[in-house]
Amino acid sequence: MQLFSTVLILGTAGTPDWQTFESYEGRFRVLAPGAMTEKIDSIQTDVGTLAYHVFFHQSDNKDADNLFYMVSYCDYPAGSVHSDSTELLAPFFEATLESAAASVDGKLIYADDIRYDDYPGKFWRIDYLDGQAIIKTKAFLVKNRYYSLQ
Repeated sequence: MQLFSTVLILGTAGTPDWQTFESYEGRFRVLAPGAMTEKIDSIQTDVGTLAYHVFFHQSDNKDADNLFYMVSYCDYPAGSVHSDSTELLAPFFEATLESAAASVDGKLIYADDIRYDDYPGKFWRIDYLDGQAIIKTKAFLVKNRYYSLQ
């Protein structure tokens, strides 16, 4: 199985404590500014309940430019959505964007199509807390696995 590998550089360059975090089960590797904590949530979708794997680092420095770093993934059942299913990709990502904005009572500022190798993805920004906070996300669908980097 292909290893999904990327570099998550969320913060200022030159920070001395950046470290590699690797999830073998998740098939990814990222650089993060500190230790990552794992949590598994259950999410309700149109195709049933999915295990949503979340890895995050929360900065202790309240004055930092970035306070929260997150990588997450979930596997969709066979036949539900796949990176080769071109007719399903637009509605899949549209629903993902709407859900992301609604989850923080935020406003989608922009979204753009991106790719990781040959896999489809989206890059978007959501403003929330009356413009006091933002979330920037890169998300990809690699076969039937959805990855999100924030």
